[in-house]
Amino acid sequence: MAGRSRGFWAKIGVGVAGAALVVAGATAATTAGATEAKGAPPASVTVQTRNGPNGPYLTDGQGNSLYLFVADKSNTSTCNGACAAQWPPLVTQGAVQAGNGVDASKLATSNRQDNTKQATYNNHPLYKFIADTAPGQTNGQGVNAFGALWWLVNPNGDAITSGGQQPTPGGGVTY
Repeated sequence: MAGRSRGFWAKIGVGVAGAALVVAGATAATTAGATEAKGAPPASVTVQTRNGPNGPYLTDGQGNSLYLFVADKSNTSTCNGACAAQWPPLVTQGAVQAGNGVDASKLATSNRQDNTKQATYNNHPLYKFIADTAPGQTNGQGVNAFGALWWLVNPNGDAITSGGQQPTPGGGVTY
């Protein structure tokens, strides 16, 4: 019986080792896929304006709302890690183009902690909001997250501090 028992456990050990390799391989493939899916920043980005209930505000070239983070006291972002996952920075490999209603002299880039270039306007780093799932949505307006408020940006480069709204609890956004 001892011989059969040893053979049984040897087979189980091989089976467990094989399963571990499959899981490790799947994890590596998923991690690689996630990294590749993120991809490199675009060669250039456009900042333009859109009209809303509180007047014109900045968007990216696809019409997605752009925000400033009150905690950013200079043109260098203080939003990294979990913050940047919720408030993705508007990044580029090169230039920031001025679209309709935007003052080109206020556009620039600054270097982020992860060595990407973030678009800035009037010395404010620009961000999108993960809960804005379609162009024109402004779910991040007036949200207090990661230690400070988030506001839409007007064409002068100032925060639009009216019309704030909080995402509903359970909406999948964690602060």
